[in-house]
Amino acid sequence: MNKPYQSDRYRVLIVDDSVVVRMVLSKLLSADPMLEVVGAAKDAREARDLVRRLNPDVITLDVEMPEIDGLSFLRVLMKHHPLPVVMCSSLVGRGSDILIQALEAGALDAIEKPKMGAREFFLEAQTQICDTVRGAAMARIPVAGKRQERRRRPRDVEYAAPSPGNKLTADAVLPPRPLVASQIAKHPKIIAIGASTGGPEALRKFLETMPENTPPIVVVQHMPEAFTGAFANRLNKYCKVEVVEAQHGMALTSGTTFIAPGGKHLAVKRSENVNRLQLLDGPLVARHRPSADVLFRSVAQQYGASSCGVLLTGMGDDGAQGLCELRQTGAVTYGQSEESCVVYGMPKVAKQLGGVAHELPLMEIPAAIQDVLNS
Repeated sequence: MNKPYQSDRYRVLIVDDSVVVRMVLSKLLSADPMLEVVGAAKDAREARDLVRRLNPDVITLDVEMPEIDGLSFLRVLMKHHPLPVVMCSSLVGRGSDILIQALEAGALDAIEKPKMGAREFFLEAQTQICDTVRGAAMARIPVAGKRQERRRRPRDVEYAAPSPGNKLTADAVLPPRPLVASQIAKHPKIIAIGASTGGPEALRKFLETMPENTPPIVVVQHMPEAFTGAFANRLNKYCKVEVVEAQHGMALTSGTTFIAPGGKHLAVKRSENVNRLQLLDGPLVARHRPSADVLFRSVAQQYGASSCGVLLTGMGDDGAQGLCELRQTGAVTYGQSEESCVVYGMPKVAKQLGGVAHELPLMEIPAAIQDVLNS
């Protein structure tokens, strides 16, 4: 029998073969007032038993474990007991590709295993890990090919709600300046997209539909830096457009999608000769680096009405203010609809602030953009 649910916090089960990682993750997550670590398992067999007994709201799952690896366990779990899962790994190279396969198999997000370091670095890691796990706990999960609400929500909490703590705006990285408004949107020369929880699968579906002659697409997907390269490579296998991880100084070319690397803010710079990407250092903006707010502000300043902004599924409010700035210039803007979001947070806040001109289900947005491009 499942343990009666009494806490007002989201219940977390940690699955990792390292006792040190289990201890550090437990300490990090327990510091969040909305999360409660209810158990820890050293392998898949122990995790299976704890899932049945504790009925957690979300699981952090190690990629590489003895006997039964994390990917194999995830596939069985999603078939027989679907739960929000956040993959946890320090692997790079081939291991990163395995993690991307896990996202395709049903995992909602990914975090890097916490590493000890300077206090500022550790606090940033704690912010990102807690936000990711909490976002997954709030998410709709796939059941029998459909999306459904979580079976319980400990508090009457908006999907957009961030955890406590200071939160910087795009001003910390890219100074604001007066935006030039146009009464009508011009033919888009660039498409900017922001996404978080549930974004990897949403982006795959979105980009698969885009034709080869699409204007440059710049993307911020909240994801650790060890995994964004593998994520771009994986998307590139599915799409007509070329998908690459963004590098500083890259030329913005049509038919190419540029994924912001984890740990760097992404911006654009127009010139008479060639338009290029910029990677910027700086603090977390809206609790993220890269931040969709930084990217959207950059596009608003450099392209204005000659751009298109899209905000997809994700917890929090990153990108909401930036989408407003894009719309203020006359750019056409889209927000993903609630029923098609894994977490209706970022697009909801953008809509409330007035940044969303058109709210549509995920798979209607590409066609709407194509109509604008062809008009």
